[in-house]
Amino acid sequence: MVAANDSVSFLGAKQSTTRVGFLLLDQFTMIALASSIGPLRMANQLSGEELYTWDVISETGEPVEASDGLSLAADYGFSNCPDFDMIIVAGGLNITRSYTKAQVRWIQQKAKKGIVVGGICTGAYMLSHAGLLDGYSCSVHWECMTALQENYPKVNCNNRLFSIENKRVTSSGGNAPLDMFLNIIARAHGAKLSSAVSDMLICDRIRSDQEQQRVPLRQYGNGGNFKPKLVDVIELMENNLEEPIELDELASFVSVSRRQLERMFHKYLDCSPSKYYLKLRLNRARQLLKQSNMSIVEISAACGFISTPHFSRCYRKHLGSSPRDERKMAWSIGAASSIGTTPESTVVYAAHATSALCNAQAEPSYGSVAI
Repeated sequence: MVAANDSVSFLGAKQSTTRVGFLLLDQFTMIALASSIGPLRMANQLSGEELYTWDVISETGEPVEASDGLSLAADYGFSNCPDFDMIIVAGGLNITRSYTKAQVRWIQQKAKKGIVVGGICTGAYMLSHAGLLDGYSCSVHWECMTALQENYPKVNCNNRLFSIENKRVTSSGGNAPLDMFLNIIARAHGAKLSSAVSDMLICDRIRSDQEQQRVPLRQYGNGGNFKPKLVDVIELMENNLEEPIELDELASFVSVSRRQLERMFHKYLDCSPSKYYLKLRLNRARQLLKQSNMSIVEISAACGFISTPHFSRCYRKHLGSSPRDERKMAWSIGAASSIGTTPESTVVYAAHATSALCNAQAEPSYGSVAI
């Protein structure tokens, strides 16, 4: 990570106003965009100065639809876009298919000019495709991480909330961009202003770039109140999917017996450790089938299966379809699911929710967290 005194030169301290442009990709997440702009607006308000400006960019200058079904008007298109000091790619659903060649070329040209470029939510995936994160630390929403790691191995992908390195800034989704921009404000204009912005936004604390995204274990029973050793074992499993670790070795790593480990899994996750490990590997395989161009043989090996036939049998048994059928369905044209129509006379706000759900259900990683 860049030290604070090295970062101010590109985060705005040496000029009166830092101009930030947000490139909206189709189906971007509104909360990540709002979490980015909110602290910039508040920094201006509390300082009494125009420390930051922000504008919304689309490829054509036309409005862009967000993942919640709402459309946001663009201030500029590529043809009339002014100069910016920082350009942030706002990603969201279906990131492997939501950007265009023209958008990739445009952001590459901006990076060549020395502009700070970054991504929020899944925006880092497009930057990785553009070759702009090779050798850089990169944070991206956990649901997109598998595809990014496999498709762009030169990128130093991590599970942190956000990363700031040289002229690259990347953040995971939700409200994590808020923390990233609070840190950017602190580096450029001091911790006093950043803390005041945090207070105004009812943010109980400013999280650092060393804090991790939470593993989505809260989807299971007991409200996610797991024993620390169970969480440690699960992290070991998640980090060793290609070469699975034997159960006795996992138990030894956290200083419990095999029997104790089995009891913890049955109590908190209602399954055996081996079944849970298999589920992790199959979920990783499903993400790769939907989000990458890796062959089924390559995916089988990457997820720790001894052979492709064994992988296919396990996949069909536990997920209900073959890997080949899963990929065909994910990449077929018009994969969006229809959830019915609403009489025209009653459509007021429901159209946005309907559109959002249809788009989400067609997205490759939809349903990766079960409720």
